[in-house]
Amino acid sequence: MRIGITGHTNLTDGTAEAIYAALLAELSAAGPGLIGVTCLADGADQLFARAVDAVGGTYEVILPAPDYRRLVAPDRRDDFDTLLAAAATVVPTGERHAGRRAYVAANHIMLARVDRLLAVWDGHDHGPPGGTADVVTRARAAALPLKVIWPAGARRA
Repeated sequence: MRIGITGHTNLTDGTAEAIYAALLAELSAAGPGLIGVTCLADGADQLFARAVDAVGGTYEVILPAPDYRRLVAPDRRDDFDTLLAAAATVVPTGERHAGRRAYVAANHIMLARVDRLLAVWDGHDHGPPGGTADVVTRARAAALPLKVIWPAGARRA
């Protein structure tokens, strides 16, 4: 089973812990052969990669652009580097620079590579192209199986 992730980057600490637990529960049910597909953004994507690893799966990273790392907060770069190095596969988008166009391309590739999508999403239907709401809208339009994960009390920073 190939499962993708989209989700918010700005999760509060308590929310991140609750979402990680929900991801573990969801991914544990996927069974053997789990392959996660992530763009490895801060927040939900990195929690997802950790959860995939914790349940014995592997994950692919759709890297928006070669310079994507520069947008990772300096105090999070070691985590990003560790997760990127552990990826089974890194797929480039072909975009040269990180930004909205690269995020849209990465999400398009991710959606094309998965059997279902998990969305760590507060349900708000607004946001920029390539953002969580946009990816959820695209998944629904493609009739891709989707599960929204937003535990009670979850908050964005």
